[in-house]
Amino acid sequence: MAEAIADTRRLYTKPQNLSDAYGPPNNFLEIDVSNPETVGVGRNRFTTYEIRLKTNLPIFKLKESRVRRRYSDFEWLRGELERESKVVVPPLPGKALIRQLPFRGDDGIFDDSFIEERRQGLEQFLNKVAGHPLAQNERCLHMFLQDESVDKNYTPSKIRQA
Repeated sequence: MAEAIADTRRLYTKPQNLSDAYGPPNNFLEIDVSNPETVGVGRNRFTTYEIRLKTNLPIFKLKESRVRRRYSDFEWLRGELERESKVVVPPLPGKALIRQLPFRGDDGIFDDSFIEERRQGLEQFLNKVAGHPLAQNERCLHMFLQDESVDKNYTPSKIRQA
């Protein structure tokens, strides 16, 4: 019986220069959810989150953008992606219904620890969704990440790469 001999030859790699080593990667997409702000009073009170995007992917019209969104906007995006794309959409962090009950000892959904926990969950959600090549073609994702306001009456369509 013939023994298999492992091929131990090195692969040829091109020499790396400084711009290769320390320059921006070929394709990158960075999304941060940060700076939560609670606005409004009473029943009209809600928290918004700043979404910062940096990318060099050609499918995005802006290479850097900064928008503010609230939790209901994330729910809208998730619903649109489920309805319009072939992507398995991850869940959002929960609604925290118990935290919305009156007569609690804390600030409920406006408690700093809850807002931070939700912020982290929303950031994970966006990075998973936006990192998916099929989701990157959806107009609703581009609108959510780069337009100042979300037009919920938009016409669903695919983005064509430039």
